[in-house]
This record gives sequence, C-alpha cells and structure tokens, in this order.
Amino acid sequence: MLKQRIITAVVMLAILLPALFYPSPVPFIAVTLMLISAGAWEWGRLNGYGQKGSLFMAFDCLALCAVSWKLGLIDRPLPLLWSIAGAAWVLGCAWLLRGGVAGWPKIPKALRVVAGLLALWLAWLAVAQARAIGINFLLSVLVLVWVADIAAYAAGRTFGLKFTKGKLAPAISPGKSWEGVWGGMLGVVVLAVCWVLADTRLAAQVPSLFSRLAVQSWLLMLIAVIFLAAMSVAGDLVESLIKRSAGAKDSSNLLPGHGGVLDRVDALLPTLPLAMMLVSLTRP
Repeated sequence: MLKQRIITAVVMLAILLPALFYPSPVPFIAVTLMLISAGAWEWGRLNGYGQKGSLFMAFDCLALCAVSWKLGLIDRPLPLLWSIAGAAWVLGCAWLLRGGVAGWPKIPKALRVVAGLLALWLAWLAVAQARAIGINFLLSVLVLVWVADIAAYAAGRTFGLKFTKGKLAPAISPGKSWEGVWGGMLGVVVLAVCWVLADTRLAAQVPSLFSRLAVQSWLLMLIAVIFLAAMSVAGDLVESLIKRSAGAKDSSNLLPGHGGVLDRVDALLPTLPLAMMLVSLTRP
C-alpha cells in the first residue's frame, strides 16, 4: 500500500508541478479541469448512478467548466458569485453536518447531483482564477489546507482527548478530535505569519492570500485563516458523511493508494471559493 501511495504521488507531482510552474496558467487550468471532471464521475457513483450516468455527469462538469473558460470568467472579478458560493458552503455544511449520515438520503437525488456539480464547478473556477492571479497566491491557499490537515493529524495523535471528553464527529469521522482541529488552526496561523514575513522580505511581486489580507489588518488575516481552516475540516467531514451514507470507503480507486479525486480535494472544495470571496471583498 505504501509503495502504491508513493508511486501515485510521484506520478501526480510529475504532472501537476510542471503545469503549475509553466509561465502560462493554461496547462494547470487544463489539468485541473480533467481532475474535477473525474471528481464529477465519482460524484455520480456516490449518488447511485451507474457507469453511463456517472460518465454523463463528468461530461456535464467538463462542459460547464469549458464554457466558463470560453466566456472568460477566469479573468473576471466575480465578487457576487464568490459571496453567494461562500454563504452556501457555510450554511450547507452546517445543515448537512447537523443532519448527519441519516439526513443525506432524505435530500432529493436531483438536488444532490446539481449541488455537487455546482460545487465542483466553483472549485475549478476558483483554482483557475487563483492560478491566473499568480503561483504564490494559489500555493498559499493550497498549502493552508495541507498544513491544516497535517497539523490536525499531528495534534490529534499527540493530544487527542487529553483536553476534551468527546470526539469531533464520532458518527461521521471517528478519528477526528477537537484537539486536532485546534492544532490545525494553530498550524495555519504560524504558516500565515511566516508567509507574510517571507513575502515582505522577498518583495513578492504577486502577494499571497495572507499578505493580501494582512494589508487590510493582521487581525482580519488571522481570523480569516482560522475560518478557512475550520471550513477545510467541514469539507472533509461532509465528504466522509456522504461516503458513509453511500457505504463507500473511498470515492473511487482512480488514485491507487490514495482513493479517489474527491478524497484528495474534499477540504479544498469549500476553501478555494471562500478564499476567492475573501480576496474579492478586500482591496488587492
């Protein structure tokens, strides 16, 4: 299993890194378009569709993203769209987590399918816009989610249930603890402060998400990164809830040793649109 994970990770990095650092954002945007379409195929399977129905869903997602690209949405400021998307993610996560695993099947399948496709489309549009802004900006958002996850895992393993009696969401993800969440939040605060200082010292031409927010207020920046870390956890929990409802361990086996695309991007699905919302509501 470890060998599989390493091989898959190396292959993915060999594809993503050259695309990410290519002078033009087009290759990276195209690669992420393929990945998000694969995520739509997985979404169809998690919602009870067969191979043909899931492939049709992948095509729908691909077409929606491609039309958005053709219309030039990647290069346009979209503050209203990101505000609506951000509010929908916050309210939607709260509603879904409150309903728990048993609440998911009660939602009409058509609504689940449409909501999933819109969430995937918004995540792709957000990552495309972030790459168009600049590599430093995009990486700051991605690394925030990764650091939140790694720090949460480390803190949970070290301090889990030592300060609290109950786990975060035992019926959805038994391995997660409140100590892990707090550790993840602390990790992103340290990351954000260090990144802003590095941007300043290196005179970064393209500011990171953290620097853009810190220009407004350091307090705003710290609150924002804690909020984004919390929403990354919510995104992870929502996907776990859906998989439990579907009786699936992973969203698919597309990435050997890692599960599926949705397993890798679940925390990014709410975080990317919310990061674009925060940027669109503040001055560059």
